[in-house]
Amino acid sequence: MSYVYGFHAVREVLAQHPERVRSFHYVQGRRDARVQELIALAKEAGVRFEAVDKTWLDSRIEGSHQGVAVYCQALTPFDEDRFFEQLDSLPKPRLLLILDGVTDPRNLGACLRSANGAGVQAVIFPERHTAPVNDVVLKTAAGGAESLTLVTVTNLARCLERLKEAGIWLVGTDDAAETSWFQTDLKGDVAIILGSEGEGMRRLTREGCDWLVSIPMAGAVTSLNVSVAAGILLYEVVRQRSVSGGT
Repeated sequence: MSYVYGFHAVREVLAQHPERVRSFHYVQGRRDARVQELIALAKEAGVRFEAVDKTWLDSRIEGSHQGVAVYCQALTPFDEDRFFEQLDSLPKPRLLLILDGVTDPRNLGACLRSANGAGVQAVIFPERHTAPVNDVVLKTAAGGAESLTLVTVTNLARCLERLKEAGIWLVGTDDAAETSWFQTDLKGDVAIILGSEGEGMRRLTREGCDWLVSIPMAGAVTSLNVSVAAGILLYEVVRQRSVSGGT
């Protein structure tokens, strides 16, 4: 059990997965429209709710809780086999995001937020060398994690081979790649792959990609934050599909 906090994250938990929620708490005296909406969602779902002192929330939550929180079961990702059982049933063209070693929880949360906005159907990451899907991730995702299919795998290289067999093109990011992101056809079934904040993709992950693309840098910095890169690439997929009539 853990706390999920912040208006967007709490709203999504109550709306999408109320069965996970044991109780909803809000700071005493808060009766504005946003809090009323959350209370209404809790009532509809039969979730216990109560007003508490701000110090009560402060003592349980690190970070900006915005005066609201739910105490609930942790979000449980799919395992690899369960995900592949449903892969064929996903609407086409399929869009996946693969994160190879994103260990900063805020970066992971920001990637999930971008993924949700771009219509990603599943986010895949290795069990090890990845930030846990904790309260910081969920707060940063601003509700984006709750309606995503999150998948943890024990062997990412093997998972990539299975995705290829299922007809998914694997597009990895590499600063040294000669092909720019906007030169690649992303209208079909694709998985966008990004590596860790410092080292990038691991060798086996890089070797498993069908294409490697780069995001040209025109200023003094040599690379982008992983969540920014994720947003750029995912929305290029959205743009290409929109122009071609694929969405």
